[in-house]
Amino acid sequence: MGENVNRKILLASRPVGMPTESNFKMIEEKVPEIKEGEVLIRTLFLSVDPYMRGRMSAAKSYAKPYEVGEPFLGGMVGKIVETRNSRFQVGQFVEGRLEWAEYNVSDGSTIRKINPELAPVSTALHVLGMPGLTAYMGLTYIGEPKEGETVVVSGASGAVGMIVGQIAKLKGCRVVGIAGQDEKCTYLTEELGFDAAINYKTAENLRKAIKEVCPDGIDVYFDNVGGAVSDAVMTLINFQSRTIICGQISQYNLEMPEMGPRVAGQLLTTRSLMKGFIVSDYAQHNKEAFTQLSQWVKEGKIQSRENIVFGFENTVEAFLGLFRGDNIGKQLVKIAEE
Repeated sequence: MGENVNRKILLASRPVGMPTESNFKMIEEKVPEIKEGEVLIRTLFLSVDPYMRGRMSAAKSYAKPYEVGEPFLGGMVGKIVETRNSRFQVGQFVEGRLEWAEYNVSDGSTIRKINPELAPVSTALHVLGMPGLTAYMGLTYIGEPKEGETVVVSGASGAVGMIVGQIAKLKGCRVVGIAGQDEKCTYLTEELGFDAAINYKTAENLRKAIKEVCPDGIDVYFDNVGGAVSDAVMTLINFQSRTIICGQISQYNLEMPEMGPRVAGQLLTTRSLMKGFIVSDYAQHNKEAFTQLSQWVKEGKIQSRENIVFGFENTVEAFLGLFRGDNIGKQLVKIAEE
């Protein structure tokens, strides 16, 4: 690409069902000039996340919908290449939620500095960023896991799920992961120390498979997927269990909602809690969470894995891959060398 060309990706149209390449459009512009108080950031890594699917539709949700014809927005890690803001120097690494573009301008309010000595800068998009915080907040403040309890995680090999399971192990729990490939299940048990993992796509009877590895029932369920997987889990919850609703990726691309079992009776008889949340609900605990996660990462107690797709032109493909289950760990697009 020419030195002063900035490629960016726009939302071309709202998807019906599963998004396709045609819902996106790539354009080329000149690299923007910065004004007093602004910085120019060269993108190194872009984050693609399941929640972005919800923002592609016009339906009311917890995040404002993307506008058709406007740039797609998401998490990114970049390097400052030009600055007219005294708080930032050229060469510093930053993380923020900016446009899907090779270059972004910020006034500094939308970005935070990241320390490359703490961990690789890309971890600011997963274990030391939004997915790590999501795992920590949901499990700690809703799940409240106690030693010896059984914790089940769906979407367990994704960016949030794999952190949830490892934190639960550090708290002394029995941890069971549910994922959609044998390779993912092997990774969870052999690399991350989960006690068991189930491939929901190949299990003949999912409820039976979960029951076998949760002989004492389920105390905490961290739900990233919803649908039939959660239906099976909910039949096995214990007295005063806690279910954390973090994501429902199995439902995001359905044109009509699925009918499923009604769980209110189960919650009533077991006196259980089911609570939905998003990470910003617990922002007052961010400092504590960052400190704890950073320490665990430094001590090697929490591992993370990245699935890196190379090239800005492959960003849309990487995003669509989330819904096919392509990734083990955090799905990232690498745009440029550090």
